[in-house]
Amino acid sequence: MADYTLNIAHLYGDLMNTYGDYGNIIALKYYAKQIGVQINVELVSLNDDFDGHNYDFVLFGGGQDYEETIVAHDLKNKAGQIKDYIENDGPLLAVCGGFQLLGHYMEMADGSKVDGIGVMDHYTTNMTADEVQTLKGQRLTGDITIKNDETGETYHGFENHQGRTFLGKGERALGQVTKGQGNNGMDQSEGVIYHNVYGSYFHGPIFTRNGNLAKRVLATALSRKYPDIDWKEKLATVPAESF
Repeated sequence: MADYTLNIAHLYGDLMNTYGDYGNIIALKYYAKQIGVQINVELVSLNDDFDGHNYDFVLFGGGQDYEETIVAHDLKNKAGQIKDYIENDGPLLAVCGGFQLLGHYMEMADGSKVDGIGVMDHYTTNMTADEVQTLKGQRLTGDITIKNDETGETYHGFENHQGRTFLGKGERALGQVTKGQGNNGMDQSEGVIYHNVYGSYFHGPIFTRNGNLAKRVLATALSRKYPDIDWKEKLATVPAESF
């Protein structure tokens, strides 16, 4: 048995895993193993309770419109605990639909509106006909590169989304777009950082292509649970991989 463990909740991993988002957990397991940390993963899905005290990291992936609508109804029952987890600096990665559902609302492709749980202040709209014409396509899709000005790190990925997300109070972008469209194709923002929440439209998945970010988030989760150890220093000896 490893001396140190992290417990991960995979929110709706049976429904919200369209683009192989579980690969983010595989990446975390890889880096954790290099420094003697064991990772345990638990699926938290429909009708399950979520108790943030039981977890050190949460993954909330993306899905198709149908699955996202189903998840949105159930997610309301977990909203209070998820908010407490986030506000207490619980590390969380939200990808695409998961990112959208943590905000106030999201407009679907058919024009209907699905309420998020509002634990973060962003919202997601659909494109108007004029906007579609301006952006030369109905979806924001293709290779994307962003730079995080706070860390100086560059992240690479692939985006494929129709919704356009706009950040709100207390939120800052994961990075500024240098290639691609980002959150909305307008303000050059991509993703979100709020407390220890990282949201993104990056598929690939983001941690498998960007080991620097995976190690950063892993160090955050470990430091929160085991604060007497310099986890950044430990992980600095592990090369950042691109799987």
